[in-house]
Amino acid sequence: MLKLFKNFQKKDIIYGLISILLIVAQVWLDLKMPDYMSEITKLVQTEGSRMADILKNGAFMLLCAFTTLVCAIITGYFIANISARFSKNVRKKLFNKAMDLSSAEIKEFSTSSLITRTTNDITQIQMFIAMGLQMMIKAPLTAIWAVTKILNKSWQWSALTALAVVILLSTVAIILIIVLPRFKIVQKLIDKVNNVTRENLTGIRVIRAFNAEEYQENKFEEVNNKLTNTQLFNQKAFAIMQPIMYLVMYSLTLAIYIIGIYLIKNSLMVDKISIFGDMVVFSSYSMQVIMSFLMLAMIFMILPRANVSAIRINEVLEKDISIKNGEQKEAKEVGTVEFKNVYFKYPDAEEYLLENISFKVNKGETVAFIGSTGSGKSTLINLIPRFYDATEGEILVDGVNVKDYDITYLYNKLGYVSQKAVMFNDTVANNVTYGENGKEKTKELVKKALEVAQATEFVSKMDEKEESMIAQGGTNISGGQKQRLSIARAIAREPEIYIFDDSFSALDYKTDATLRHELKKYTKEATCLIVAQRIGTIMNADKIIVLDEGKCIGVGTHKELLKKCSVYRQIAESQLSKEELENA
Repeated sequence: MLKLFKNFQKKDIIYGLISILLIVAQVWLDLKMPDYMSEITKLVQTEGSRMADILKNGAFMLLCAFTTLVCAIITGYFIANISARFSKNVRKKLFNKAMDLSSAEIKEFSTSSLITRTTNDITQIQMFIAMGLQMMIKAPLTAIWAVTKILNKSWQWSALTALAVVILLSTVAIILIIVLPRFKIVQKLIDKVNNVTRENLTGIRVIRAFNAEEYQENKFEEVNNKLTNTQLFNQKAFAIMQPIMYLVMYSLTLAIYIIGIYLIKNSLMVDKISIFGDMVVFSSYSMQVIMSFLMLAMIFMILPRANVSAIRINEVLEKDISIKNGEQKEAKEVGTVEFKNVYFKYPDAEEYLLENISFKVNKGETVAFIGSTGSGKSTLINLIPRFYDATEGEILVDGVNVKDYDITYLYNKLGYVSQKAVMFNDTVANNVTYGENGKEKTKELVKKALEVAQATEFVSKMDEKEESMIAQGGTNISGGQKQRLSIARAIAREPEIYIFDDSFSALDYKTDATLRHELKKYTKEATCLIVAQRIGTIMNADKIIVLDEGKCIGVGTHKELLKKCSVYRQIAESQLSKEELENA
């Protein structure tokens, strides 16, 4: 928790200091009111007392109450600002850190958990700052100050108050011992609820198509029941605290008056009024002490949750980023990609997914990667933009190791089209011109990119053309349309190197052929790296690299590989007829 408090700004610290002063003023005024009450009690029971003196003390009591109210309002305003600004800063910091995490690190936390930490966990800490900080200052200050005022009144009353405090502290301690370990469980269960909900929403079509609604409902019900039962246990445990607190508080008040009766009965007439006044004051102060512990009890309800949330947030903020940013912003060549004895395995995996991969792609060349499912094609291509780093060996872009590049500079060289087309909730134009690479993106460029990507036809039929809205995830367009828009996005960057990760799979053969023909003309000066399953998509590539079980088993043109690579020939024969193979 203390680590997160480093995110307070200078303005927050100033507000905090003012709030502390105002809280001290509140406590002083609260504890001053029983003194006026005692004075009024004595005046009422003393013969010859003037009404003016009674009213004067009453006015002072009202003034204290009003000033306390004003201080409380100002303190609430300052604390609300502090907590809101703190949560905003931490949320921004957490989001930025999540954006810097590599794919492996995101999988380690899970997407649903990162969402929970950015929302629910930060809300828990904001609630603690908004409520807990005031109570943490006010409660002990009130308790200590009140105790100093009643110490010399009566040892019997003091002993009773001490006993009440011990009972309260014991109750809080027992409840915390029982409940505290369950707060961590609650946060993990919230992660699971988010995960199942996210899975249901993203897979809603498949769920409906397979009549799996009941199965998914049961799956959600299971984790939801676990969360509910855990929360219910915690709430029931805390529910015990309040009645015990009030029972102790009212029992203490009753006991103070019973003891007071005996003290007054056995005292001299001259001391009776004084003892009665002390009893009223002691009763008020003892209530202040008990109320202080009630506030502390509320803190103990909020603090453990906030502490668990703080630990979870710090886990992300303190996570070492495996993909370190380089500094180089210059290149030796243009449009080249080279793999030198590259090995790769996923973190914690025992076997290498890629082994001893070596090849070089020159400027303007089109190089394709093909192989069976699980052969490592997409993994290989994802090493270039550093979604993962090679375990061994070097990957050079324009003659420089990708690990040495400033990541922004490296990305500006690349036009990446992912295997799964990703669309954002924005206009067609903004989806196409998405991101920054230091180049101006005009309307003419958008239209040209759509034209090359064979997307003009369906975009022109939309109500607002390029300004038409795309739903989040592209749910209002087809899979082929999403692929064409994602290809247009890469084209609009006008990069040195294009990376297509199986980006033509959702296109029909005619659109695929037309798109590749237009793309070849438009990107003739650029380097193209294509991962594909279709032989027809890559047969005209300058070079084809065949992968099998993470190893490079063939390099050459389509005709060369048909003759010398059996794996490639098997793939070709499964997709093309004999006539097509002979005429290739």
